[in-house]
Amino acid sequence: MMRESSSRSRFILPLLAALLSLHPTIISAFDYGDALSKTLLFFEAQRSGKLPANQHVKWRGDSGLGDGHGQGVNLVGGYYDGGDHVKFGLPMAFATTMLSWSAIDFKTELVKSNQMGPTLEAIKWGTDYFIKAHPQPNVLWGQVGDGVSDHYCWERAEDMTTPRTAYKLDPEHPGSDLAGETAAALAAACLAFKPYDSAYSDLLLVHAKQLFSFADRFRGFYHDSVPSAKQFYTSTGYSDELLWAATWLYRATNDEYYLKYVVENCESLGGTGWAVKEFSWDNKYAGVQIVLSKVLMDGGGGAYTSTLQQYQAKADYFTCACMQKNDGYNVPMTPGGLLYLHQWNNLQYSASAAFAIAVYSEYLAKAKGVVKCPEVQLQPQDLLVFAKSQADYILGKNPKNLSYVVGCGDNYPVHVHHRGASISPISLFRSAVGCVDGFEKWYKCQAANPNIIYGALVGGPNANDEFIDDRSNYEQTEPTLSGAAPLVGLFCKLHSLPGNSADSYKKEPLKPSTPYHKPQDTPIEFLHSITKTWTVGKETYYRHKVVMKNVSNKPISEMKLYLEDLTGSLWGLIPTKEKNMYEFPEWLKVLNPGSECSFVYIQGGAQAKISIRSYH
Repeated sequence: MMRESSSRSRFILPLLAALLSLHPTIISAFDYGDALSKTLLFFEAQRSGKLPANQHVKWRGDSGLGDGHGQGVNLVGGYYDGGDHVKFGLPMAFATTMLSWSAIDFKTELVKSNQMGPTLEAIKWGTDYFIKAHPQPNVLWGQVGDGVSDHYCWERAEDMTTPRTAYKLDPEHPGSDLAGETAAALAAACLAFKPYDSAYSDLLLVHAKQLFSFADRFRGFYHDSVPSAKQFYTSTGYSDELLWAATWLYRATNDEYYLKYVVENCESLGGTGWAVKEFSWDNKYAGVQIVLSKVLMDGGGGAYTSTLQQYQAKADYFTCACMQKNDGYNVPMTPGGLLYLHQWNNLQYSASAAFAIAVYSEYLAKAKGVVKCPEVQLQPQDLLVFAKSQADYILGKNPKNLSYVVGCGDNYPVHVHHRGASISPISLFRSAVGCVDGFEKWYKCQAANPNIIYGALVGGPNANDEFIDDRSNYEQTEPTLSGAAPLVGLFCKLHSLPGNSADSYKKEPLKPSTPYHKPQDTPIEFLHSITKTWTVGKETYYRHKVVMKNVSNKPISEMKLYLEDLTGSLWGLIPTKEKNMYEFPEWLKVLNPGSECSFVYIQGGAQAKISIRSYH
């Protein structure tokens, strides 16, 4: 769990010239694929609620099953923030945005590494919770649990005895920062799910739009409405989250309204005024500036080009400052070459910066662009080399020769400040662990944690690259959601580079029955959309339209489609004698290359799952 803390200024200029002159093929001794898959396991370790049958982290059990019930709302699910059991909305939403950003801009890399399924599962565990937490357009439940009382107990999530008070935002108790970040998370997740589950994508977009409107109309700091959060996740402003949400909504919808919003409010909300050196759960300006640079470089500026150029100038400032090329106005670094911004849990800031720079490198490479620094112009490859330097430091290329990602490499922290990891699992030690007993028997225990919390990014070293692996040293040994999330995209990108494709650890591939399955090498492309919704009693019904397009270069006939989980009426296809099997209508004998046809069905709940069984 993070607190605000002032950064210690150390302006140490590392010698990056050798790194920046490397050959375009970036080769490393680190197994980024292993680091990627283990980072995703960390999100399973942080799950709250009823755990699924395919849970890989077996030392965890069901927990928080009554969250929200005392206040008449179902808030079961979501993620615990760090080594505690509070569900803080702001860092959870930021982590979800980071995961979704990775799934969008590193989609090809995630698919090739067989990690798109686990990434979408990690996103959905968060977005399902946010949907529950947003029962009305202008209501958002922003936190479950109290940090102060939680810290008086050292117990497993499965044994929780601390109060599970829920805190909400509404027009009388606004929180533009939290509502804005949640809107950004849902809009980004909408894009991530669009190719795989369009009905769910549409649902996320509805919530994102409503939350952005709520955040913009009823302005205020969320920690004033949820004072329990102030000691741990104080927000320094909400202007960046408003721009951040609008930026992601523009990417998700291509609706000019949102682009116009970030342009017209560029000065009043600080988008083109703030030149920042930090990208984090609290400060989104660099992210806004980088994503809007993509809009500009993709040729989407139009009448807004001059303002988007100002946004890109600030994206360049952030990049130059991180890479020590900003005429002295640089981000502090440790002697070992790590970006160092805060004493408390610094690695999450290094990880976020490295991820953002890796994404910016991707945008620049596709647009054949450069970063303009006061001292030099940086090529896209230079940015990727720098992002890699931060990833490599995290994985063990540092003065301690220590991997700060638990379970990666041979030498990593074993006294992680994490309640669940430090206590024997309930499957082996069935007696409840009480608050005081937990501190006496487990927190103070000198032995290594009994459970390895794979993929946890701990807080990391101090400004001099020093690190003490002690459970009580929470500034350095506690992991967080917002620290791990950016590593998914960063490790994924580095794993995809030539020479870095080791596949030493793979999670289960997605099965065809999951909503994320996309048939490979099929001649038909399916586009799902919801064209109408209505409510009868307590049940909501959806009119689903499915467009089928022949994307092959040959005509298709005699196609049979299997529709799983279809519970309502269907028009546009003919049922066969086989259960759940359908074929083209009689008037459509052949679907020619490039041609389309469609069918419609109505039902409550999620969309049906479609697969091709045969065709000629």
